[in-house]
Amino acid sequence: MKEMISLEEARELVLANVEPLPQETVPVLEAVGRVAAEDLRSDIDIAPFAHSAMDGFAVRAAELAAASAEAPVEMDVIAEVAAGDVYEGSIGEGQCVRIMTGAPVPDDADAVVKYEIVDVVTGDGKPGSRVAFTAPVKERNNVREAGEEAKAGEVVVEAGEVIGSAGVGFLAGCGVVEVPTHRRPRVAIISIGSELVDPTEVPTPGKIRNSNSYALAACAQAAGAAPTILPIVEDTLEALAAAVSAAACEYDFVVTSGGASNGDFDFIKPVVEELGELLMTTVNMRPGKAQTFGVVQGTPVFGLPGNPAAAYVGFEMIIRPALRKMQGYRHFTRPVVKAKLSRDVKKNDPRRIFLRSTLYKDDAGEYVVAPAKNQSSGLFGVIQRSNCMAIMPEGLESRTAGSLIDCMLLDVSEEVSL
Repeated sequence: MKEMISLEEARELVLANVEPLPQETVPVLEAVGRVAAEDLRSDIDIAPFAHSAMDGFAVRAAELAAASAEAPVEMDVIAEVAAGDVYEGSIGEGQCVRIMTGAPVPDDADAVVKYEIVDVVTGDGKPGSRVAFTAPVKERNNVREAGEEAKAGEVVVEAGEVIGSAGVGFLAGCGVVEVPTHRRPRVAIISIGSELVDPTEVPTPGKIRNSNSYALAACAQAAGAAPTILPIVEDTLEALAAAVSAAACEYDFVVTSGGASNGDFDFIKPVVEELGELLMTTVNMRPGKAQTFGVVQGTPVFGLPGNPAAAYVGFEMIIRPALRKMQGYRHFTRPVVKAKLSRDVKKNDPRRIFLRSTLYKDDAGEYVVAPAKNQSSGLFGVIQRSNCMAIMPEGLESRTAGSLIDCMLLDVSEEVSL
């Protein structure tokens, strides 16, 4: 095991130790945002019949070939067909049928002329009226064809495809009311530290509230997983070993925060090594150099630092991709855009640095990124007010205002390509 590895190596190492979870079947409405585990097929043609795209008159296009404002073609309205009804009669020469949006186009008609451009000569435009057409119409105009979107038996959502809100409606129309998808990972969240108290308590001297568990559980939930916040673990090897061992038996992924460095009370590394296989201890990044990863009883266990920003960045960069893979997603990194720095940024640390930042467009429509002034790894509030991470690459090269820099977007899905 190398002493320190790159972020890319860390991500690939963790991804190599997780696989998509077994399938479960969920109601189609619960499948939004999730990944189809199998190809999904329509049971009928969509649409099942040719229907009108708007309110108008169903006609034979050939009869209007010579229609113009100077020489309008008049026709008798012989019937009306509403959505949900069917007109099964014939349409003779000089005749048309008033039709509503979604209604089946009569067999004798091959086009629909929208109501607003048809003149009513006598009557009210309904059956018994006479109407005039002042322009030709193309065959199949305003007609949505049978099977236009899908044919019976055709794959409408492929395995591996993320189902969106519109996809839920599409599947419902195709008769797919249940969707096979990969089970959501059950994630155990454990905060380590004798100084921690529950957020419901007012901390006494020397104590702080356990905010990390809530942030990391929210991160897991945002990644599609099902998190459980477990009790705070005191700073002893025995207590941590018992908690990790129990969690590894019950959950699909275990995430701890705190105790990841090399202090006298930092025990996550020896615990993972004692209970299973220790695969990683440090990553060349800031914040979040101390990142412990291993496998205990077949379950991935990840030890994040205790500093809030370090824990958040480590989760976002390494754990989130793993949780997505376990759910069958195919994309693991957030979109990155280039932006101009709003100010000079000095670099005194050779590690890759993730600056909590705000991305916006200037008056010229160009992206500008403003790194937060306070980059302390102990702050959550800065991240709350950020929408991206500005990335300072490895090395000691500082950047001046106006320099282009990569920015990883925090509020855009991995599926988006920019």
